[in-house]
Amino acid sequence: MSQETPLDRFKHALTGASRALAREGEVEVAWSADAPSSSGKNFRVPLPGRNLPPEQVAEARGFADSFALKLRHHDAALHGRNSPPEAVARACYDAIEQVRYEALGANNFGGVRSNLDAALDMRIATDPIARAQSQDDVPLQTALALMLREKLTGEAVPERAKAGVELVRGFIEDKVGGDLEALAHSLDDQKAFQELSLDLLEHLDLTHPADAPDEGDSEDGDDQDGQDEQDEGEQEQGAGDPQATEMAGDVTEGDADSESQTEMSSEQEMSEGEPGDEGEEGMMPVRPNRPWTDIPSSFEYRAYTTQFDEEVPAGELCDNEELDRLRAYLDSQLTGLQGVVTRLANRLQRRLMAQQNRSWDFDQEEGVIDAARLARVIITPGTSLAYKTERDVEFKDTIVTLLIDNSGSMRGRPISIAAISADILARTLERCGVKTEILGFTTRAWKGGQSREQWLADGKPPNPGRLNDLRHIIYKQADEPWRRARRNLGLMMREGLLKENIDGEALLWAHNRLIGRSEDRRILMVISDGAPVDDSTLSVNSAGYLESHLRKVIEWIENRSPVQLVAIGIGHDVTRYYRRAVTIMDVEQLGGTIMEQLAELFEDEKRR
Repeated sequence: MSQETPLDRFKHALTGASRALAREGEVEVAWSADAPSSSGKNFRVPLPGRNLPPEQVAEARGFADSFALKLRHHDAALHGRNSPPEAVARACYDAIEQVRYEALGANNFGGVRSNLDAALDMRIATDPIARAQSQDDVPLQTALALMLREKLTGEAVPERAKAGVELVRGFIEDKVGGDLEALAHSLDDQKAFQELSLDLLEHLDLTHPADAPDEGDSEDGDDQDGQDEQDEGEQEQGAGDPQATEMAGDVTEGDADSESQTEMSSEQEMSEGEPGDEGEEGMMPVRPNRPWTDIPSSFEYRAYTTQFDEEVPAGELCDNEELDRLRAYLDSQLTGLQGVVTRLANRLQRRLMAQQNRSWDFDQEEGVIDAARLARVIITPGTSLAYKTERDVEFKDTIVTLLIDNSGSMRGRPISIAAISADILARTLERCGVKTEILGFTTRAWKGGQSREQWLADGKPPNPGRLNDLRHIIYKQADEPWRRARRNLGLMMREGLLKENIDGEALLWAHNRLIGRSEDRRILMVISDGAPVDDSTLSVNSAGYLESHLRKVIEWIENRSPVQLVAIGIGHDVTRYYRRAVTIMDVEQLGGTIMEQLAELFEDEKRR
């Protein structure tokens, strides 16, 4: 136990407290740099800093307490049987249930109440309700949950969410004020609470009577009458309710003054039709695998404005303490991969060093004495052809740039593997005398940011071009030693960093940085998981706007530039874009694929 760090001791204490609160002896708690989550008895909570800052400790405890209370007080089967089919109603239904089981803990334990408050503050910080300017911007499920929490626990709405809740409080209280009071009397009975919750959703016009199956349906899935009622409810759902749609929409950029019905429909499809679109951090870009299409000769690409774009060193995006915490999390991920990827790195190093080995010409009239012929020279000093001379071996000065897609769809295992591989690759190439630059690309905001706001203020001129704020991140500069940049790679683990991806401009940015270098050989390796996606841009331009630009950039680099371009696709086919590319379906293959591609590039160059 003497080798344990304070962080280890805190984890053991947190696991014990979670087991006691859940009344489940097999609960396990692990650290996570992604969104906190639970799967059965396995909890993943935010990793606090090494010196255990009190606010980060409270956040970790809050999420662990919430998961433990869910395990103790929540019947998942009962909850799932009566879950409404509509997305907005289901989100509200889930949020209401979470308030119920958290209220049971908050009302019984003062410490749990404080911890849950800290976790809630962390969630609200990334929720659209914290930035809401109008009713349209307020996620109904968040506002409803906060108002219900107010009734069940007496806790005030968090400061960051107050303005957003007040925008819709009148509407909610007019519709379901009495329902909120009734829910407070059924806190201990999930079944009764559930029935009241479904009534509340019906009063908000989010569901219809046919959508909520009766008890007979929930117990017998073969009841044909219940199935007919559900089908009828799904048909009615198509009509929708204007008020419910207005209240439940996620962030639609405040575009209440749409100029035409057609444009409004396009905006709604863009903001509501994407999977995972239930709050800023849950948004996931769709990755279309489109067939090859020729680039129109008249195609032009432009940005509506570049004044909000940024090219930023990784160290400026968060403080040193957080970078240390994120790097520690990345190091913990290395545990299972260190051996495999290091072996691959050593293999790459041997292959590169073999090309740099000294080569000799033997049987020369002069030069360095050949040790193999030393005996002959001693016996017969006048013997000729006993020398060797070193042959000049050309090994071009080389730089490798690793350009990593930092989009939301890379979240989780893909971005972890990419960061780990970049880390080990930089160390390996540095040992071989090959300079390495590590770059990342994403956007500063979901769905447009300040660029879109300016476009709206300018009256929405047609065909605006790229309509989002770029964020290009420098994790490691080419001339920077790995030991100075290693901490920066942890930034990829930061929740909220990964948003949308505009690949064409990122490729040009990385390429232009390489062109400015003096090395003889320049290699650009792109790691991505599919087509460029930016909802804001694609909603107001032609469907293939970003993809066409990417194809044009790739064609120009491959045919006219001295830069060697290679791409690795994760889960999506990138061979339709890049001439030299490989697609992997399992992110665990990434490290080996990077090493192999680089080795082949060097060996191809040597053969030529």
